[in-house]
Amino acid sequence: MSARLVGAIDQGTTGTRFMLFDHDGRVKASAYREHRQITPRPGWVEHDPMEIWANTQQVIRSALLRGRVDGANLVAIGVTNQRETTIVWDRNSGRPYGNAIVWQDLRTRDLCARLQRQGLEATVRRSTGLRIATYFSGPKLRWMLDAWPGLRAAARRGDALFGTVDSWLIWWLTGGPSSGAHVTDATNASRTMLMDLRRLEWSDELLGALKIPARMLPAIRPSSSRIPYGMTSAAGPLRASVPVCGDLGDQQAALFGQACFKAGEAKNTYGTGSFLLLNTGTRPVSSRHGLLTTVAYSLDAGRRAYALEGSIAVTGAVVQWLRDNLHLIAAASETERVAGAVEDSGGLVFVPAFSGLFAPYWDMDARGAILGLTRYATREHLVRAALESICYQSREVADAMRKDARIRLRRLKVDGGAVRNDLLMQMQADILGVPVVRPRVDEATALGAAYAAGLAVGFWRSLEELSRHQRIDRVFRPRWDRRRREAGLRLWQRGVARVEKWLDPNERVAPPG
Repeated sequence: MSARLVGAIDQGTTGTRFMLFDHDGRVKASAYREHRQITPRPGWVEHDPMEIWANTQQVIRSALLRGRVDGANLVAIGVTNQRETTIVWDRNSGRPYGNAIVWQDLRTRDLCARLQRQGLEATVRRSTGLRIATYFSGPKLRWMLDAWPGLRAAARRGDALFGTVDSWLIWWLTGGPSSGAHVTDATNASRTMLMDLRRLEWSDELLGALKIPARMLPAIRPSSSRIPYGMTSAAGPLRASVPVCGDLGDQQAALFGQACFKAGEAKNTYGTGSFLLLNTGTRPVSSRHGLLTTVAYSLDAGRRAYALEGSIAVTGAVVQWLRDNLHLIAAASETERVAGAVEDSGGLVFVPAFSGLFAPYWDMDARGAILGLTRYATREHLVRAALESICYQSREVADAMRKDARIRLRRLKVDGGAVRNDLLMQMQADILGVPVVRPRVDEATALGAAYAAGLAVGFWRSLEELSRHQRIDRVFRPRWDRRRREAGLRLWQRGVARVEKWLDPNERVAPPG
């Protein structure tokens, strides 16, 4: 294969993928590898950064081998990543000071409550478009600085570097301790709870409030940059010098990959969690209904777009839980057949608030529950209720977006592994009441990272050209009438009301330490 290609690293919560795309946006080769989920205490979720880097190198080599491609055929590399997951490492050795703290982790619950009591919530909302929550990187970084001996001193000396996973990978790709670029982009920076949303710069006020040394932080660069962040090393997995010039958080990458470049266009990505983003144009829209305001993407010359986001902590993870914890299914793919064996959930409501409730509730003290159980309930009903939980959480986010942006959702573009489930997609259309559009390439996250990198080097010339590459696999149209749709929503909301504030506010998530 001698054609010119763009490579994309998609580093997610459960694994790392490397994909090669041609000029038509078609996948030419791909490789994937999972990494360990480390849960040392209740509510704690960690990853090994060195394992992630090792896996990244392996999937790059594997994809090149499968595609019979040399690294020199690549015109650019883009990176997309699980966003709020937090890593701190030594700039001289490249060794992390500890495991990465994953976005789902709850150990900063007490710290977040303390920051709220100190009256910081209004400042965070005004400056970042976010709210104080365990979800974001800033509190995780503050916890590391407080808990890990010697880290704060190393940070003050300039030896300790902070980054989300994109920063970690780009640093290694571009040379690591010898020449690694310590950068991030505005989409990832906007998820730290430390960046001013309008200036796209780190907030001195918030850094001071969280007691975070500024010299730890990466430089904020455009998501698609004509000036590369750096070049890959000939000694690295690509064995070639390739510009690394695209960087987007995973959900913004999916928005970019779905070509949602106009205000009012929306996508939903179904992964470990679900993330519904609505492009709101060139100005940020503040939310009054439990959503986050975030950067959709930033381009050279200060061009940018903003989005409203509804972040849902547990959607695909509920299927993993059915498989791994309850052993009700042997594989995620079974859910379509099992749930399709019954016409409804038999009155069951499954609220999978395993990590609390994210949008639109933001309740760190909520916990999961299965309600409405009778002897009539079967395995099939429970599996169907689990799929319904994915759809109803997305419905509540879509309703909040309509209220905030005053834009009625006319269709929803979807991507992620779960979209292969036809029953789930039909249920989503029924519960939303709008068509659900599934593309031929369901790995829109990786495609978005490739688009950003390719756009930077002129492989693709414009956003309009990227829009022409969109190919639809299937459109799912709603079948339910309004009465059934609203009755189902009311039952779901009664279930949510039962799990809100489940924990005592003074109860610790984990033992001190």
